Amino acid sequence: MKLAALVFPGFELLDLYGPLEMFGMLREEATISVVAEQTGAVPSTQGPKAFADSSFDSGGSYDLLLVPGGLGTRREVDNQALTGWLRQAAEQAKLVTTVCTGASLLARTGLLDGRKATTNKAAFRWVETQGPAVKWQAKARWVEDGKYFTSAGVSAGMDMALAAIARLFDLEKARAIARYAEYRWSEDSGDDPFAEVHGLV
Repeated sequence: MKLAALVFPGFELLDLYGPLEMFGMLREEATISVVAEQTGAVPSTQGPKAFADSSFDSGGSYDLLLVPGGLGTRREVDNQALTGWLRQAAEQAKLVTTVCTGASLLARTGLLDGRKATTNKAAFRWVETQGPAVKWQAKARWVEDGKYFTSAGVSAGMDMALAAIARLFDLEKARAIARYAEYRWSEDSGDDPFAEVHGLV
């Protein structure tokens, strides 16, 4: 299985590396590439850089996509090179996952239209405007609709990644990975206290 993790200037560190920690434990079952508009170092919101080993022009297709959020999404929603690549890659992928405001990028492709999705609750109202035809779910840790998995903010991406692994393989494999990572996986996708914190419910 080939996994592509999209990065852009201003991506959120844990949005990217939290899920990649979980997906990376698939080891022999998955290979991971980091993809950006251009290869090389890409700065996160927090400063540390990720190294993109593939670009939008590298070609190829991927089985699984990971789209992080971060402050950079506010700019990248208008980046037609990014949304164009994302739409093409997502159409070909077997599973597409977004974390936090990464859902705004996928929403701008139109692929979430008519589907249920969620995002970071602190940025929920802004993300809604990026996909008015999306059925945004205010109270959800993550949402699964067909091949699309979207999660709430930052740390929720790890819960979603484990849910995606359970879908791709089985529940026990996901639980074994969580145990190995000494991570308390919230298996209930509706367990979302932050919707109330931010006045969404």
